[in-house]
Amino acid sequence: MDLFLDYTDKQIVTQRIKISGSKSESNRLLILKQWYPNLSLENLSDSDDTIHLQKALNSTKDFIDIGHAGTAMRFLTAYFSVLEGREVTLTGSDRMQNRPIKILVDSLRSLGAKIEYVEKEGYPPLKITGKKIVKEKVNIKGNVSSQFISALVLIAPSLKNGLEIGLLEEITSRPYLEMTLDLLSQLGISTSWEGNLIKISPNNKIANKTIVVESDWSSASYFYSLVALSEIGACVTLSSYNKISLQGDSCLVEIYKNFGVITKFQNSSVILTKSVEILNVNELSLDLRNAPDLAQTIVVTCFGLGLACNLTGLHTLKIKETDRLMALKNELEKLGATVEITNESLHLEPPFEIKRNSVIKTYNDHRMAMAFAPLSLKAPITIEDADVVTKSYVRFWEDFANCFT
Repeated sequence: MDLFLDYTDKQIVTQRIKISGSKSESNRLLILKQWYPNLSLENLSDSDDTIHLQKALNSTKDFIDIGHAGTAMRFLTAYFSVLEGREVTLTGSDRMQNRPIKILVDSLRSLGAKIEYVEKEGYPPLKITGKKIVKEKVNIKGNVSSQFISALVLIAPSLKNGLEIGLLEEITSRPYLEMTLDLLSQLGISTSWEGNLIKISPNNKIANKTIVVESDWSSASYFYSLVALSEIGACVTLSSYNKISLQGDSCLVEIYKNFGVITKFQNSSVILTKSVEILNVNELSLDLRNAPDLAQTIVVTCFGLGLACNLTGLHTLKIKETDRLMALKNELEKLGATVEITNESLHLEPPFEIKRNSVIKTYNDHRMAMAFAPLSLKAPITIEDADVVTKSYVRFWEDFANCFT
């Protein structure tokens, strides 16, 4: 489905939007629920990724296809490797079969897991034969994806001896790993992280527990962008959010002050208001190693406001649903931007104009579709394959349209 968007003559109406639970928190908690059935979960994400994970966890089949769900691929690889007697082939979309997983597989194999590559070395599909794991120490690189480390953390309490994880090199997306450890702690599982060593104690039983999943901050980012690109006075209310959040993408609150967006926390909601045009910023420089999923939204916001930006810490974007750095460069240049990229950075020059009626390719990437949507305030655009948003935000287009008169 291609979607034409033109909100150039529209104004935002004060609107309250209920955003689904965090995909990141939901997926971690669903794995933990396998070890602790008396864990109750509320406000789970309704994203395709979380639905794929739930179906996989409930499946008794020996062949499981998780589509584009990268988090599910990483978490399930570790999960199935410790299910004694279970044999499963885990695969995904064409893109998933070209997203590297060798670092995680090597770490699991060093613990004694039996995992084989069905086709290409280092990539899904994987044939996994579940085994009892008794080794308790493993080393893993932390500079490719924190999800690899989180996958190990999530199986650790189910292991007889727990797990000590030695972290090699700098950690990417550190807040996501901190989120994983915090969720274990909420269940009463003993964890520690000192220097380059994470320790998780074994734990086969928890007290009855209910966790309400906070709404997704990544999904909120598109409304922050929308308000930033609007006129002074524009206002949108989003729920349900906590001032102290486990999600690294909550750094939006501070970042978007640069664009004149003020956040007020009230009754488990955030009220976003455009208070000034922009602060005294001609060029925005950010290190996004802890929140790389915000890169697309921030770049498009800068472009729409006529600002230059320098973003670093983006090396993980090349192994996402698409090569997000190249995708951003391609689509922004259609709109008249000048963009330079390296393997871990992006530089945007301030635009002279925004070309109208451009067609934005989404590359099977939900964030490409949603990040570019707010730009329709500045120029008419068409989003190709617009329903790709269901990967993380099923109601996005309905909620987006409801923001306008």
